[in-house]
Amino acid sequence: MVGKITRAYEREVKEGDVKMASPKFGMSILFFFLCISFCSSTDQSFQQCFSSHLPPSNITYDVIFTQNSSQYSSILQSSIRNLRFSNASKPRYLVTPYNEDHIQATIICSKEHHLQVRVRSGGHDYEGLSYISDVPFIVIDLFHIRSVMVDIKNEYAWVGAGATLGELYYSISAKSNVHGFPAGSCPTVGVGGHISGGGFGTIFRKYGLAADNVIDAKMVDVNGNVLDRKSMGEDLFWAIRGGGGASFGVIFSWKLKLVRVPPTVTVFKTVKSLEQGATKLVQKWQNIAYKFHHDLFVHAVIQVTNPNSNQNPTVQVSFDCLFLGTTERLLSSIQRSFPELGVTQENCTEMSWIQSVLYFAGYSIAESADVLLNRTTQSTQPFKAKSDYVKEAIPKTGLEGLFKMVVEEETSVLILTPYGGRMKQIKSSATPFPYRSEYLYGIQYLISWDVAEETGKRIGWMRRLYKYMEPYVSTAPRAAYLNYRDLDLGRNSYPNTSYVESSEWGLKYFNHNFNRLVRVKTLADPHNFFWNEQSIPVLRLE
Repeated sequence: MVGKITRAYEREVKEGDVKMASPKFGMSILFFFLCISFCSSTDQSFQQCFSSHLPPSNITYDVIFTQNSSQYSSILQSSIRNLRFSNASKPRYLVTPYNEDHIQATIICSKEHHLQVRVRSGGHDYEGLSYISDVPFIVIDLFHIRSVMVDIKNEYAWVGAGATLGELYYSISAKSNVHGFPAGSCPTVGVGGHISGGGFGTIFRKYGLAADNVIDAKMVDVNGNVLDRKSMGEDLFWAIRGGGGASFGVIFSWKLKLVRVPPTVTVFKTVKSLEQGATKLVQKWQNIAYKFHHDLFVHAVIQVTNPNSNQNPTVQVSFDCLFLGTTERLLSSIQRSFPELGVTQENCTEMSWIQSVLYFAGYSIAESADVLLNRTTQSTQPFKAKSDYVKEAIPKTGLEGLFKMVVEEETSVLILTPYGGRMKQIKSSATPFPYRSEYLYGIQYLISWDVAEETGKRIGWMRRLYKYMEPYVSTAPRAAYLNYRDLDLGRNSYPNTSYVESSEWGLKYFNHNFNRLVRVKTLADPHNFFWNEQSIPVLRLE
């Protein structure tokens, strides 16, 4: 192609031609030719560097994909979960390691070639930071590193960071029907990012966060060293369990403590509209859901419904329950503490724990658990999310104003997740995730839209809703959840990120744990190689 264009240019400037090439055209061709030559040279240099840092027996094919590779686009798009970023800046290389040797070589060569690193396990970062950047970068996509080794006798599992939660749950259930793991309900979420940001799900009120149940981890640090819990030390091990692993290195494997679940669990779902008294039910839910026995999880999902074309849209609230036990035990508890829900035996369904995973993921419990091995997602829309934590129940007037705003956007969803139980017993400094005993519940705000629709209008609505909620949620700081990442909270400057700048968002995610995270980062990555728009900063001597 370069030769054809060059010859075309030469024909235009050939002596005797009536038409002469414009300087602009000539410079464009020269620039194009230089770019092609430079990129090709750079690609070869990076690949040579990569190969030189591997043992002779290690494979190198199908590991590095340049933008000219035939598989580049399909691999990049495979884990873009938020279509808001489908046309964002693209990485110079996609690296798909099969083992830690590949990760070590990638880190070393990225430093030599002055390329930033993004690490992707499932692609669910809400702001796309695992696969986009405004500076030259590569993506380490861990989807090949997803083996799950389950040891039921000793009640633990080693899981590759590229595995999904669905693959983890499936592997546990294949070995035991009375073991599980306390993590999220979306099966396509990657284990790596989920655990390193905290990770909660339907059984966290009994067992704590995913990060609370990590026994060991393996990672590659900024110098290309492979570390485990012993060699990384307790400070770094503390930091990666809720502080965002991408700030400190590339975590490629987690050792998880399995938890015991009963052979029978029970679910129910009760849906009420505003006209059916949903406001009063949410008022009571706020004051009791965090006090329930730790076996009982009832979250509230708020969204818009349009009963029929003759009525205006209204808000409906779905109370979704998982109880770690039988229907009989559940009813004796819920009918006593929350009789207004009107739950009866007919509303309840008994099942195994793995069937409850299918249920909360939106599948039929009659389906095979094999469906959890599907790494693709059905979502094909852009979205924007935010989060909050509530320490005091929102008054009726506050809820009424909230519902009024929700009706404005028919694709909006709010998920209210009750705390209490085991979360109340774990110290706020046990891991970087600080929001435990003082909090009634957390809120996730979510809005999606069609690709062809205006993005600004939807995001504008989300920001107005967030502003409206300010008087009713936590303050100093206004708490937020790292795994619901929100760049509206603040972002780092590149390359010189200051502590003051980062604390704008860092204190919201980590509260008093932020300062310890900064100290650990300064020791583990003093030159801030593992930088992103919301990575932990390093302390610099002025």
